[in-house]
Amino acid sequence: MLSKKKTSLPASQIDTLIGPQVVIRGDFHFSGGLYVEGRVIGKLIAEEGQKAMLTLADNGSIEGEVRAPVMVINGRVDGDIHSSERIELGAKARVEGNVYYKVVQMTAGSVLTGRLLHVEAAEARIAELSEAEGIAGFAVAAG
Repeated sequence: MLSKKKTSLPASQIDTLIGPQVVIRGDFHFSGGLYVEGRVIGKLIAEEGQKAMLTLADNGSIEGEVRAPVMVINGRVDGDIHSSERIELGAKARVEGNVYYKVVQMTAGSVLTGRLLHVEAAEARIAELSEAEGIAGFAVAAG
């Protein structure tokens, strides 16, 4: 008889937990799975080139910019969110800020006070503006 062993990793592995009574003031850099039940006052940034997933619990809150490839938001975020892969805004999510995304899922009941900006479209627009400013700056400097 052949036996089948499960070799897959859990869908959302938690490497770091910020508990419900914890308040972090200052920028916080992470990799792997981060689960936030507490409060973060400052930037929450996933390390470049590392696999990372942020899960914000219903009662968790972040006051500052958030950058991670994959996110599941169920709590409150006051600040811009940058997701390079996928973001899910759960039914209890409250976001005040812009959401930069590649793939987004919004569940009924989630609230976004800000703009949804597709990453590729936003990057193209920034490049256009930078190029236009460079040309305008050159004209002023030359004239």
